[in-house]
Amino acid sequence: MPASLELEPLDVGVQIPYHFRCPISLELMRDPVTVSTGQTYDRISIESWVATGNTTCPVTRAQLNDFTLIPNHTLRRLIQEWCVANRSFGVERIPTPKQPADPAMVRSLLSQASSESTPSHSRLTALRRLRGLARDSDKNRSVISANNAREILLSIVFANMDSDSSELNHVALAILSMFPLSESECAIVASDPGPSRLPRVSSIPFFNRRIIGILNFPLAYPRALKVGIKALFTLCLVKQHRHKAIAAGAAEALIDRLPDFEKCDAERAPCHGGTPLPDSVGLHSVRGPRAHRPSPGEDNSEDLGSSY
Repeated sequence: MPASLELEPLDVGVQIPYHFRCPISLELMRDPVTVSTGQTYDRISIESWVATGNTTCPVTRAQLNDFTLIPNHTLRRLIQEWCVANRSFGVERIPTPKQPADPAMVRSLLSQASSESTPSHSRLTALRRLRGLARDSDKNRSVISANNAREILLSIVFANMDSDSSELNHVALAILSMFPLSESECAIVASDPGPSRLPRVSSIPFFNRRIIGILNFPLAYPRALKVGIKALFTLCLVKQHRHKAIAAGAAEALIDRLPDFEKCDAERAPCHGGTPLPDSVGLHSVRGPRAHRPSPGEDNSEDLGSSY
């Protein structure tokens, strides 16, 4: 095998050694991995090859006995040394890649996090490790998602709403925010085998006030305003919580922000599923003194700080 491949020289003016190039992309390998046939490829290239339905080795055309990718640490270190030796030509050293999450480890962490017999601190540790893995890469999120993570995380959130394990909920929700819910998973949230979810959700301390806070202050993300009005609408489907929402300033906030709502949300805003605005509490909040709203050039940092 030749020591180097006669290809077009790179922009940096240096030629990449043949065995440092991925046979698929012909580019410098950043995360070399070896497949069952003994051939080495860049991880992203061979994963894309397999993901498109190919079951053979691109070089040998032999059938892949399994799709395990073994990191080639020796080759990766050689590539890094070559990068350092050629930095005067503008070659940047490739970073040491983080290894993808092991499915067995992910299953173990999910089991530990969801076990009610496990001490809270151990469950929290497992959730934090899962959060770290999910933040690392799309590949890790795919592995976590493939192990029924979203349903498990949702069950953790709902199971701990009435307990003091608020941090468990926070971390579980942080992980869930990285995964869009499918229709079936949304059905899990909507289904209610026991007591209604809505009264439990709205009983969380400061929940209504925080939603109203989304409506009160201009945001850089219009979608947040839309989500806020929909969340408030849903909570107010439970009649006993409408007065809580009004007491938190819902009536005034909704009227002030009506021009900013899309048509569907503007129609939804005044009613909350049960017309709370016309009742005595709602009318009082609308007719009463309006809270001072800072002008665009006015400093409102003190007001913002006192609202949290």
